[in-house]
Amino acid sequence: MLRFYRGQPLKRGRLGILPATFNPVTRAHLALVDAAEAQHQLGQAVFLLPTEFPHKPYTGASFEDRIAMLDGAVGSRPRRAIAASEEGLFFRIARDFREVCGPAVELFLLCGRDAAERIVGWDYGGGPPFARQLEEFQMLVASRQGALRIPAEYAERIHAVDLPGSLDQVSASLVRQAIREGGRWEHLVPEAVARRIREQRLYQRRDPEE
Repeated sequence: MLRFYRGQPLKRGRLGILPATFNPVTRAHLALVDAAEAQHQLGQAVFLLPTEFPHKPYTGASFEDRIAMLDGAVGSRPRRAIAASEEGLFFRIARDFREVCGPAVELFLLCGRDAAERIVGWDYGGGPPFARQLEEFQMLVASRQGALRIPAEYAERIHAVDLPGSLDQVSASLVRQAIREGGRWEHLVPEAVARRIREQRLYQRRDPEE
């Protein structure tokens, strides 16, 4: 079930969806969405958080903390939405959005190169093969720590998003590690996110999600 916490479902145009745990949301997440919007003419971008994890609870930061951090990171920026879904696989996420957005919206799932490589090569068991899934959505893949080599048969449905190399080392895990070890981390996240982390004293202990 798809629930919007900020914004409304797009009804026409190009919709970018960034599924992630946002533990916490970083400047790299925002840069990916900004670059995807500029390079692929997105009409709206949705930051999509899972409502729960299989076989384990939220740790490090609660669901409510992550929604609050996303809300602070997005601020008043137009064409940005925040939502949560029970689904994790891209084709199931796409079907959720198709149901609420309707047929006039083009769906683009956003991710980094490493995630894209897993998704392309994943064994979907009884689910539809990956080539069939790409009939339901397209992918926008960030060039983090190298560009994805897109197989020729998927070239019309998987597209590159160019990001500056300076973002390669920006990650949520690096933020959490720096907080635990007393290092510098505020420059890796938006100021509103840093403020929430300080106020709630988040990430003081090692996160079992790592």
